Amino acid sequence: MCDMKIGVLALQGAFIEHIAILQKLKITAVAVRLPSELTEIQGIIIPGGESTSILKIMHDFGILQPLKKLIEDGLPVWGTCAGMICLAKNISNNGLNTLSVMDISVKRNAFGRQIDSFEIDLSVPALGAESYNGIFIRAPIITSVGSTVSVLASLSDGTPVAARQNRILATAFHPELTDDPRFHQYFLKLVTDKKTR
Repeated sequence: MCDMKIGVLALQGAFIEHIAILQKLKITAVAVRLPSELTEIQGIIIPGGESTSILKIMHDFGILQPLKKLIEDGLPVWGTCAGMICLAKNISNNGLNTLSVMDISVKRNAFGRQIDSFEIDLSVPALGAESYNGIFIRAPIITSVGSTVSVLASLSDGTPVAARQNRILATAFHPELTDDPRFHQYFLKLVTDKKTR
């Protein structure tokens, strides 16, 4: 796993934190800003931040369409918080032009403003029996999933907050802000497991 190279979209948001966790896991992590930097990576993370800004910069830097094609061709991708919005096919409360690669509908800022941010222990069976500390900051939620999407974690009211579709992973919360590397390890398994396509 040490020779793996994972890109982290570094246009805006919490990309430095993702890079730091990958480096702790002895993974080569590279900041990606331009289409030419997509060529040598085995997977990519789209971090939390401001989804409107991230998508606008992706358009401006000419990276949105090349990245969309790579994901559709099987490049593993993980979107956290705003990154989940960037992956979704439908945004229920905004007409954003997203990558539109994951068959989910998402509602932005579902819990309100920054002051309404919270942490909660989540049951994530795919990560093992121990609960996972989900950090929600101006977080979106998943309002519906397609038939090929598996829900990995939900709130107590049944609202999905983490999901996977083949080699596409999405979390409404911020694993990069915790000391728990299990979601990053889960994504790395998606990258290395060829049977997930």
